[in-house]
Amino acid sequence: MALDLETREQLIDTVRRFVTERLRPLEAKVSEDDAIPAEVIEEMKALGLFGLSIPEEYGGLDLSMEDECLVGVELGRTSPAFRSAFGTNVGIGSQGLVMFGTDAQKAKYLPGVASGEIITSFALTEPEAGSDSAAVQTSAVRDGDFYVLNGTKRFITNANKADLFTVMARSDASKPGGGGVSAFLVERNLPGLSVGKPEKKMGQQGAHICDVIFDNVRVPVENRLGNEGEGFKVAMQVLDRGRLHISAICIGVAERLLADCVAYASERKQFGQAISNFQLIQGMIADSKTEALVAKAMTMESARKRDAGHSVTLEAAASKYFASEMVGRVADRAVQIFGGAGYVADHGIERFYRDVRIFRIYEGTSQIQQVVIARETMKRGG
Repeated sequence: MALDLETREQLIDTVRRFVTERLRPLEAKVSEDDAIPAEVIEEMKALGLFGLSIPEEYGGLDLSMEDECLVGVELGRTSPAFRSAFGTNVGIGSQGLVMFGTDAQKAKYLPGVASGEIITSFALTEPEAGSDSAAVQTSAVRDGDFYVLNGTKRFITNANKADLFTVMARSDASKPGGGGVSAFLVERNLPGLSVGKPEKKMGQQGAHICDVIFDNVRVPVENRLGNEGEGFKVAMQVLDRGRLHISAICIGVAERLLADCVAYASERKQFGQAISNFQLIQGMIADSKTEALVAKAMTMESARKRDAGHSVTLEAAASKYFASEMVGRVADRAVQIFGGAGYVADHGIERFYRDVRIFRIYEGTSQIQQVVIARETMKRGG
């Protein structure tokens, strides 16, 4: 649902102040502790951040894609770990249920998802299935009124906190590729489901990824999402929205880094003057600003097209590809502008440099985005 202009501005202002006044002062602590304070999570719930994309009838804000992206830009102006706390509830962990769930499934889970009482997670990636997402080997064997799941999922965001997993599993071993994959809503407390310890990562401390292991986990048939064999369809439609959301976050991070660079370059003096006076510094700022503007224009146009009911598989892939690569270049230039100060921890630039690297990998690597863009372009004839 698209917000009217006044409501949109109020929401964006509220999120902006929350980011500036509450989250940014905690960035170094969250990185050091590898945890977001519990009281901050409660404040996020109170602001409705866990329900940004959940329909109003279930207690969410039901934002349009355009409004979600505008909010995402604001959320990108602080450490990405904060957004990750509720990111799965807004995106990949909930949207399969929103798009394909039955009325009973939605009524059972979505109110808790919107309030943040239920944390969701999206379990697709496996040790041998990442970019080749249709190659999942986790099995789902029908046994009366249940499916029995066996297998391992890898690098699953928020798995250590999740109460509900959207799981892709192979329900028909005779069908190779995506045709044999189904989607399931799997509750955390089911016997046989276990979660590994959080991985040590390059960046985004405070956001966690873990293995999820299924050992004869019996999932009721009524917890299947969509029809049998539609799991790959569920996953791909969820990822279209998720890719636009990630694009917006990348834009916000780039804008944050640009503001930090301009402030530092205006104060830092070399050769008797502020380094912002030097054209080579100006060139890096100009390149970063231009690329951020391009990413924003592309992402917002794609979001509006999706809101209008059009397929945006190509546009979402192109936005995510460009925005994630863009923010990596901006972060690299930021380190260069800050010089030695950018390489040490005090200014947080090196932390952002590490944090943004994952954007080119999850929800489809840059190389997968290129494949999608080329495939969709050839389908359209140019």
